[in-house]
Amino acid sequence: MNAEEAVLCGASAYEQKYYFNEDFSSLPQSIRDELQIMCVMFTEDVGGVLMLRFDEKGNLQFQVESLEGDAMFDEIGSGLKIKELQRTKRELLTALETYYRVFFLGGEVKEDESDDR
Repeated sequence: MNAEEAVLCGASAYEQKYYFNEDFSSLPQSIRDELQIMCVMFTEDVGGVLMLRFDEKGNLQFQVESLEGDAMFDEIGSGLKIKELQRTKRELLTALETYYRVFFLGGEVKEDESDDR
């Protein structure tokens, strides 16, 4: 796997397909199912192609692409949907980033100081 950037999963409204990177097959099935639902629903709502990628620091990035001239792609809706997912799926996305940093980047889990309050 490329140490600089790794695709976790993605979906395409054009091909009506979902992709999951088998390098992450150790994730629980419930998480894999949630990712699939999230990606497929995103492309059903706004069109285009959505990929969830980890950058070189382990941050999970939403990458959206569309075919040139695709009148069905909702660019504004895409940005709004990403913000909604980042808000509503914050716990899942943070856990995935921690998982990637520990198991793929060799980092350590740091205790969140806010848990002590």
